[in-house]
Amino acid sequence: MNVYTFITPIVLVLLLAEIIYSVRTKKPYYNFQDTITNLATGIGNQCVNLAVAFFVFKWYGWLYQFAPWQIPNTWYFLLLLLLLQDFVFYWFHRTGHTINVFWAAHMPHHSSEELNLSVGIRASFTQRLFQFVFFDWILVLIGFSPEAVYAMAAIHLLLAYWHHTQVIKRLGWFEKLFVTPSHHRVHHGVNPQYIDKNYSEFLIIWDKLFGTFEEEDEEICYGVTHPPRTWDPIFVNFQYWKQLWDDAVAAPYWWDKIRLWFMPLGWRPRGLETEKKDRIGYTKAEQVKYRSAQYKNLKPYLIAHVAITLAYLMVVINLSSPLSALDRLILSGGVFMAIISWGGLLQARTWSIPLEVFRTAFMAIALILVLNQNGIANWTSWATIAILAVTGVSILYFSFKIKKGQLEPVPG
Repeated sequence: MNVYTFITPIVLVLLLAEIIYSVRTKKPYYNFQDTITNLATGIGNQCVNLAVAFFVFKWYGWLYQFAPWQIPNTWYFLLLLLLLQDFVFYWFHRTGHTINVFWAAHMPHHSSEELNLSVGIRASFTQRLFQFVFFDWILVLIGFSPEAVYAMAAIHLLLAYWHHTQVIKRLGWFEKLFVTPSHHRVHHGVNPQYIDKNYSEFLIIWDKLFGTFEEEDEEICYGVTHPPRTWDPIFVNFQYWKQLWDDAVAAPYWWDKIRLWFMPLGWRPRGLETEKKDRIGYTKAEQVKYRSAQYKNLKPYLIAHVAITLAYLMVVINLSSPLSALDRLILSGGVFMAIISWGGLLQARTWSIPLEVFRTAFMAIALILVLNQNGIANWTSWATIAILAVTGVSILYFSFKIKKGQLEPVPG
């Protein structure tokens, strides 16, 4: 069972509620381009999580035999697991802001210049793997089952999801013990006093105990010190990895090529040092948010196709269905083509038009073949007819409404 299959609908309902609230109250919490990029990144992340789950269950299953005892999944032991998970995650999160390779795995989540519930979905493709490989294994050695540890990591993630909002203000006495949106807004801030603060996800006591707590005071500027300046979810995820790789290739000394990955943020190899010291952080008044020209009439099309792809994703990640690993890999290929194409459309890239037409047809054909092969739907079923109808309408709409080279600036 994939616990994300149950969590995803909850996340989407909360997100939709906040979007409706923001529109009705005219709050400028959402930017269309940023929101689509966040959703695209989250969709891609869920496909990657399938491979992570397979790896975790295999490795943790082997590791579990060395636990001195097996802890049962009673409510009180699961509560203990949540508290231990929270403590371990604090240190994982803090390491993610300290060491180059861990920041590379975490940075995509911070790269949005907005803060809303869609940012909570902007999850790095590599962070969950790093969490399980380098930190959560200790919970299995303590005696918790691999299934419980994997599920609790997802539940812990859900408990932190509601923090990514500007709708909820200060919460009084609740903030003394638990992490609130106010605390987490500080964590996403790039203001000098907010950088590397408030790592906790469930209990705020860890930040207060270990000296990383900061109150929300000055208006918060969201983002990272070197924003990606693109809507491409692949670049968003691998921007810092590329930066590290370029430094490793350019470094004159072999030892620096290796240790670069495990050095603190800001460290440069010998021979690549710069005398100029970047100022750490900036304020809201200094920020210039990234916006781009996009194809006209794009909004209704992309909104519809994000919804369609989310439904498609539920088929991919639902482990109770009889799909094989190869089936899920093929369908995931369609998902990644979709999110790459959306990034191109949002920036009016000419290559995105043929890619969008191709990936729409590919996803439809792949889904029909997989459903037929697994006995879920046959060639003449209503499911097949519906998939072909939606695909045909989408391609026709795209062909008529989105005209190559016809651009317009997107409102801020």
